Amino acid sequence: MRLEGSCHCGAVRFSCDSPHPVPYQRCYCSICRKTAGGGGYAINIMGLTDTLDVKGEENITMFHARMKDGLSEGERRFCSTCGSALWVYDPNWPVLIHPFASAIDTDLPKPDESTHLMLDFKPGWVEPQLGPRDKTFPRYPDESIAQWHERTGNVSD
Repeated sequence: MRLEGSCHCGAVRFSCDSPHPVPYQRCYCSICRKTAGGGGYAINIMGLTDTLDVKGEENITMFHARMKDGLSEGERRFCSTCGSALWVYDPNWPVLIHPFASAIDTDLPKPDESTHLMLDFKPGWVEPQLGPRDKTFPRYPDESIAQWHERTGNVSD
């Protein structure tokens, strides 16, 4: 699926191909929550790095989150004009980028179930909205984004 995305002010537009476009993962970690998640969590999806096309790249700022043992290798990209979170790139998985679903303008498929992860880090005011088939994890699930799409039948042709 070709994903088209942008920031709020329109200074940055981007697109990429995604074999796994269903926005099913809700991350409650403090990094996602504080940099992109107004509802107490953020949703990112998977795209292929070599298909990324960016317009307005001069308006992008990169941020490395602070971890207990130093800076994260993950590169979080934001619009420097309006602050919209755009995507995360991690050099440990160089073929992937993870656009924030909130920045995607393309209609995305609706998940039949959601995975709520990093719940050990959610603030007390956040009550996850759990569906009957949703799964919850204190940290990371064992199932990858690709494995979830395959298990649930959400595989691109």
